[in-house]
Amino acid sequence: MSNYHIKHLEEYFQVYRKSVRDPELFWEEIAEEHFLWRKRWNKVLEWDFSKPEIKWFEGAQLNITENCIDRHLTSKGEHTAIIFEPNDPSEAAEHISYTDLHNRVCRFANVLKSKGIGKGDRVCIYLPMIPELAVSVLACARIGAIHSVVFAGFSSTALATRINDCDCKIVITSDGSFRGAKTIDLKGIVDDALDSCQGVETVLVAKRINSEINMKEGRDLWLQPLLDDASPKCEPEIMNAEDPLFILYTSGSTGKPKGMVHSTAGYMVYTAFTFKNVFQYHQGDIYWCTADIGWITGHSYIVYGPLSNGATTVMFEGVPTYPDWGRFWQIVEKHQVNQFYTAPTAIRALAKEPLTHVEKYNVSSLKVLGTVGEPINEEAWHWYNDHIGKMNSPIVDTWWQTETGGIMISPIPFATPTIPTFATMPLPGVQPCLMNDDSEEVKGNPAQGKLCIKFPWPSIARTIWGDHQRYKDTYFSTFENKYFTGDGALRDMTGYYRITGRVDDVIIVSGHNLGTAPIEDAINEHQAVSESAIVGFPHDVKGNALYGYVILKDSGTERDRDDLRKEINQLITERIGPIAKLDKIQFTTGLPKTRSGKIMRRILRKIASKDTSNLGDTSTLLNPEVVQDIMDNVL
Repeated sequence: MSNYHIKHLEEYFQVYRKSVRDPELFWEEIAEEHFLWRKRWNKVLEWDFSKPEIKWFEGAQLNITENCIDRHLTSKGEHTAIIFEPNDPSEAAEHISYTDLHNRVCRFANVLKSKGIGKGDRVCIYLPMIPELAVSVLACARIGAIHSVVFAGFSSTALATRINDCDCKIVITSDGSFRGAKTIDLKGIVDDALDSCQGVETVLVAKRINSEINMKEGRDLWLQPLLDDASPKCEPEIMNAEDPLFILYTSGSTGKPKGMVHSTAGYMVYTAFTFKNVFQYHQGDIYWCTADIGWITGHSYIVYGPLSNGATTVMFEGVPTYPDWGRFWQIVEKHQVNQFYTAPTAIRALAKEPLTHVEKYNVSSLKVLGTVGEPINEEAWHWYNDHIGKMNSPIVDTWWQTETGGIMISPIPFATPTIPTFATMPLPGVQPCLMNDDSEEVKGNPAQGKLCIKFPWPSIARTIWGDHQRYKDTYFSTFENKYFTGDGALRDMTGYYRITGRVDDVIIVSGHNLGTAPIEDAINEHQAVSESAIVGFPHDVKGNALYGYVILKDSGTERDRDDLRKEINQLITERIGPIAKLDKIQFTTGLPKTRSGKIMRRILRKIASKDTSNLGDTSTLLNPEVVQDIMDNVL
């Protein structure tokens, strides 16, 4: 993509102006020059945010795996596509070439076909970060099946919800997973989930931890023997540009998770372009994103973005703390990593440990550092810049969402001057704006408001699976003819954007978007609980942690409160997963409510954050006396 490899600030402004002046021409040129199409499009873009309906490259035909694998085979078939770095550092890393990846993907695709999976069928993938995860994703895309990857840290209840929502016919899992010093029984979690999933016909099981597991006759099959017998040739299914590529679930502020649907062509073009520019990838570089493929970051910037550029991408099975706090830097040295992309949560955790964990490794190969999942705070930014980048590697603080499919606002390394805590400027083709409470665009600089996008970009999610009305209500009903991100932001004098956080009841904990409603629902299932409210409060490592205010049915109970706290967190773990556990649980006699019955979370957030200097006028509340009571007993 040499023509669109932005290297200087002046070049960025030229390209950005062109992208805004004539977006269709801009994306058409990129699509034409850098990808393999079976049939050209009739129209670059058709859109109407009022419906909302967005179509990119309509009429075009392609298969994304031809762009990620096949077209690289003649020029770089023996180049490494994926480096698999296992959880245990004493286990050898695996280098998978593009030729080998092609072979594996075709075999896996043929296994899926032999089990009756075809174009449009949904496949649930619940795997640890092992090569089979990337291969299964690409195998689905090869035959036109729609993959739905579920992070292998979710509970059986959360897994079942996602399987049922999109009617998956097949589940791909493993006997278990390694996570640091622990092993996790993934197959047992799948078995529990499938008790309430009638539509699943087949479970394919990869062997990873070699544990004894139950295999249900007629449903469960070991994967490896099937792969061994499968043909290494599989013609790619020809897909239409707007055919769904995958469904990925994200937490909503209310109700069940939202199955965001991403299309084939637009997603491919956008993730490839943004990967190339945000990470300044050059052939021969080793790129490592530490995310899990269970999240959008892994989809876009471990699998599709890097592979469509013919890059070498690292997949890491383990955690940054095992066998010690130097593991990330040991891997950087071992594989001579050039671009490193991780979450602020990980950086804050690593920054708390002695610098000796960094100093014993040579990280001089690093050229670009990235952060994702939430805005990075200033202290963590400086630690990352000083001790990992050695003040030579620019930090790209990237803002984007599951719904956007790719990075939207980010510095371009060596081109954009960076400022800690600022995501800086929109990427080419992205047209952000700030809106005030009167639904007016806030012009000029500096400015503050709700962050919206006023023109479509190729990788925007097209709908919520099975619920287009919810898609419209969530993203396009707050501000007319604009995509509302759900985030607040400010713009400084130079036009740089800084994300100030969610404006709804979604809390970002360790980079994961957690809706408060599902957690409250889980707590309220406890027989002793009458009502609950969840808010976020600042946390040194996680960015935010969860604080629960819980009203008990019998306020006079003498039950051991610590046991009750453990039971509540256990319920949350079972219903959602351990990532949603509460750090603090305060039992209270009431919650501050408006006269219409709405819980005043703003007040609860301030109390949980120990910031009670300005709670506003509480006299208009239905029960103003409860505020003092909560403050007196805050944890």
